[in-house]
Amino acid sequence: MRHIEPARSVSMRFGAARHAAAPWLLFILLFAATLLFSRPAQPEDAPASSPWVAGGYSFSDELGGFRILSAKGSGTKSDPFVIFEEFYSASPVTMTIRAIKPTRAFDFSGDYANGFLNLKLEVLNGSGQPWVEFEFELQEILDQPSTYGDGLSFDQRGSDADAITSENFSASSRHFEPYDRLLFRDGKIDPRQTGSFGFLITDYTPTSVFYLVQDPRIPST
Repeated sequence: MRHIEPARSVSMRFGAARHAAAPWLLFILLFAATLLFSRPAQPEDAPASSPWVAGGYSFSDELGGFRILSAKGSGTKSDPFVIFEEFYSASPVTMTIRAIKPTRAFDFSGDYANGFLNLKLEVLNGSGQPWVEFEFELQEILDQPSTYGDGLSFDQRGSDADAITSENFSASSRHFEPYDRLLFRDGKIDPRQTGSFGFLITDYTPTSVFYLVQDPRIPST
């Protein structure tokens, strides 16, 4: 005679299987929560890559990871571009800079994008971690470092020795080969504090678009 197992044994087996799967379900939920809360906090109302126009250039956060809050100025030494930004993490971000007027090197009439950009950046640290260094890199082609020969640099001819400033870092260094980088060090910007940076970008063969990579550094330990 075929033995018929009571229905309650099926329930017992189901319950055992459910208890066996519980640790895996808990692991999956914890892993998903980790991914969710490790993402940079970005306001839902962050602007959708609207470029800010000042002088002969526009400044855009279209590549993501940060937000430009405002931009003003004409880019001269007496009236620099002043750009306010908010960072959501300590990861590198890239600002897109475009000429909105015809380009003509050394023309300071105001009718052209002349390749001389005096910049002052005010950067809010929204990453939740202190920044102990901050590096900038120039690129004429996205994701390809600018070289000495392309004319774009952090003032490689050194025409204004006082152009590099920061209220938060006491030292800086520039490199022109094999890339154009400017590093600020010996200081700190704590979470929810704003750091300031000033420097001169020169482009002796002005291009219509180039990129400024901004890389905050956190303590290594």
